[in-house]
Amino acid sequence: MSPRKSAAESRRTRERIIERSVAIGSVEGLEGLTLGRLAADLGMSKAGVLGHFGSKQALQLAALHGASGLFTRLVWEPVADEKPGLTRLRAFCEAWIRYLEREREAFPGGCFFAAASAEFDTRGGPVRDTVARLLLRGRRLLVNDLRIAVAAGELPPGTDPDQTAFEITGLYMALNQEIQLFASPTAPARTRRALDRILSAGA
Repeated sequence: MSPRKSAAESRRTRERIIERSVAIGSVEGLEGLTLGRLAADLGMSKAGVLGHFGSKQALQLAALHGASGLFTRLVWEPVADEKPGLTRLRAFCEAWIRYLEREREAFPGGCFFAAASAEFDTRGGPVRDTVARLLLRGRRLLVNDLRIAVAAGELPPGTDPDQTAFEITGLYMALNQEIQLFASPTAPARTRRALDRILSAGA
């Protein structure tokens, strides 16, 4: 096998491990990522799985970044070219609802970051710090378009972008819980009504 082919095979194997880790993590949490479970699911040896990451923590961090990349591709990239401001913000929020409502192949347990934040919010260390950093990066997308919307007169001049982003984020945490814990068929519609109130207030 040529070095180039070997590197490509190694990269594909690593991607398979990360994809499976994301799926398991969304259901069982990042602590549910064990070498034995991944090896059995992927038809690999434990040493083969460990060889790609070196430690469980490195695997958890790779899963976090993999989940973030999937969220970006599924939710942000399809709407990134919309008009900045309220138009893009509403499109992003709708894509986010559909992601929580329908995406079960990559995230069978629902929102990966809702699970990870609950699992690590009282812990210290690199995994907890990465969860927080990635969630805050997502919130900055909301704040950016909210600021643009206020500047363009699409929202009232007194609108606080940080407060509004906080409220929107809370809606999606609630939506994930309603879907996952209560299997509520009305939760997406309730979320849309709440968003309309938040994003139309005083407009």
